[in-house]
Amino acid sequence: MAWERTTSENDPPSISGHSGARWVDDPAGLEEVVDELMQVEAFGIDTEFHRERTYFPQLALVQLSWGDQRALVDPLAVDLKPFARALEGPAVVVMHAASQDLEVMDLACGALPRELFDTQLAAGFVGHSLPALTGLVERFFGVHLPKGDRLTDWLRRPLGADQEKYAVADVEYLLELRDKLTAELEARGRLSWAIEECEVMRARGRVVRDPEDAWLRIKEARTLRGEVAAVARSVAAWRERRAAELDQPARFVVSDLAVVGIAQRRPKTLDDLRKVRGVDERHARGRIGEAILAAVDTARGASAPRPAGPSHEVDRRLRPAVALVAAWVSQLSRELEIETSLVATRSDIESLLARDPDARLARGWRAELVGERIRRLVDGEAALAFDGKGNLVLEDRTAP
Repeated sequence: MAWERTTSENDPPSISGHSGARWVDDPAGLEEVVDELMQVEAFGIDTEFHRERTYFPQLALVQLSWGDQRALVDPLAVDLKPFARALEGPAVVVMHAASQDLEVMDLACGALPRELFDTQLAAGFVGHSLPALTGLVERFFGVHLPKGDRLTDWLRRPLGADQEKYAVADVEYLLELRDKLTAELEARGRLSWAIEECEVMRARGRVVRDPEDAWLRIKEARTLRGEVAAVARSVAAWRERRAAELDQPARFVVSDLAVVGIAQRRPKTLDDLRKVRGVDERHARGRIGEAILAAVDTARGASAPRPAGPSHEVDRRLRPAVALVAAWVSQLSRELEIETSLVATRSDIESLLARDPDARLARGWRAELVGERIRRLVDGEAALAFDGKGNLVLEDRTAP
């Protein structure tokens, strides 16, 4: 059902004087909320989830804000799939540092927002770096949001008053932040830049992990070569599929140490498997042991493909320019009050200098801001020099 929590005089006040948030824990209540969200121009959303003991993030709470309404949706009690209608509806979905929340909501609803506005990303374009929500709210509204305990168990029910207060605080100011940031972006002519980056983040929200790439997340495995690497890849892929099947973290199935040890020893029998460092007795018997040996056998005589590197390499003569250009981009970003990583990473610069047609700096607002200027620099049409005050200056070399 959906209901309004009441408070007594002994209860702590909510962030902005609301008596409480709507608690939604049945299909009818969720449908009512979704219907309301279909009528608004924007709504804020945040999630609480755990993933310490599961393969997939375990959604524990969804916080919503729209108009003067606040709602806490209990995904332990109600199927969230109908919420996809709100995500894909006409409203702009406002989040802060949305990458993980997007993945969680996609898994729960099978949908991503039709249009996303990320307040952290937007803040990076108007001189606020990439701030935490608490810092941004304090900066704009002078309000200290309640501090949450990172060890809070969001899966326990009922939630405590402090948990609810903290949860509501995460969405309380999202819509007002969007308004203020939009005004700043428009004043600086950067709204389209922020919207473009929000769309890039939104599109990345659907996370699909290829089990065949799992071995590359094991630090000790990345240096392996030949058949050893192939076995590591095969065993790690089996572990990843098994972890997804059991909904357990991959390390709970077989440790990273064991994957590398198996790759190096390449056991042929269960007795061989028992002798590998990091392999428990439970791994070296029955179906699990046989499955590991089968993964090893599959990779015998093979070589794992190396991770795909850049499709274009920087000319050796231009490599010294990378650091200099990066320093100039960093300085320019500070002057323009834009988070440097939003303008260009070192990888972006290398990609452009290598003449990669897909380089991020070769298109859109980045091409206009820095990409074209860097091109002129490497083509000899411009030069970087120090101005005597420790600053780099891009000077035109084509003028008579």
